[in-house]
Amino acid sequence: MSTSATFFTKFQSYSETTITKIQSCPQYQKIQALPSLQRNLTWAGLFLASQIILFGALYLLFGYIVVIGFLASILAGLATGVGALPAFFFKNISNNLFNSLLGGAAGVMLAATAFSLLVPGLDYGNAMWAGKGIYIVSAGMIVGSLFLHYADKQLPHIHFDSLSETQFNSLKKVWLFIIAITIHNFPEGMSVGVSFGSSDLKNGLVLTSAIALQNIPEGLAVALPLVGLGYNKWKAVGIATLTGLVEPVGGLLGITMVTVFEPILPIAMGFAAGAMLFVISEEIIPETHSKGRSRCATFSLMGGFILMMMLDNLLG
Repeated sequence: MSTSATFFTKFQSYSETTITKIQSCPQYQKIQALPSLQRNLTWAGLFLASQIILFGALYLLFGYIVVIGFLASILAGLATGVGALPAFFFKNISNNLFNSLLGGAAGVMLAATAFSLLVPGLDYGNAMWAGKGIYIVSAGMIVGSLFLHYADKQLPHIHFDSLSETQFNSLKKVWLFIIAITIHNFPEGMSVGVSFGSSDLKNGLVLTSAIALQNIPEGLAVALPLVGLGYNKWKAVGIATLTGLVEPVGGLLGITMVTVFEPILPIAMGFAAGAMLFVISEEIIPETHSKGRSRCATFSLMGGFILMMMLDNLLG
């Protein structure tokens, strides 16, 4: 059995075991036995209470900027679910449209990497170590790209451009592709957190917008194949949304790390920039040209870059 097949089997088995344990829990069964309205209100109340406790603890431990950064990474992750919404109405979209969306996402991420991570990272680096900011940020970029390279090698998954249309209709391959999206969402969330860790709300908002825009075509790429395989549309959109919710984990790690250890901020910004550039070059751009040259993707990339550059300038 191949490594990918073994990983998928273990992942599926673990997921089923976890769901079974939750469903067998007496408290879960008690809530599920309630009338529909009461049951939904109970779950909503428990969720709200958990969020109040979580955000309250973050505020008391780290201050308001961590709360804002964590919330921003959640919103950026939820954009994956927004991108999945067309799956309610379509089973597929044209290659040109999908390539244009991905190209625009690549342009947005490139601009955000340059203007919201690298430029401020160099400024903070030079302020802490006069004249050495470029070396500090560059080292962080190398570490970030090597981290993604290692994760890419160690965790079995399917790349965007390695799937033919026939192969994409394999359930295991679709799930391995979903795992790939989830893996790459972690450093994106971390970059949002790091950008807020500098206490510069402008950089944080620009990068959050960039990641959210980039997540939209990813959500579509996850949901459409699942609908094509016969998944319930709500379930397909839900799975796509969950792939984006790994971003708050990365966001919380990034913002708390640089808030507690401020001297690592330039390195962390370089790390996040290197990881994002790795994803752009390794996954997004190759996919837009996987079926031959795509001029619409090229112009969309330029359009996305210009849009993000203008947004950065307006917020500045």
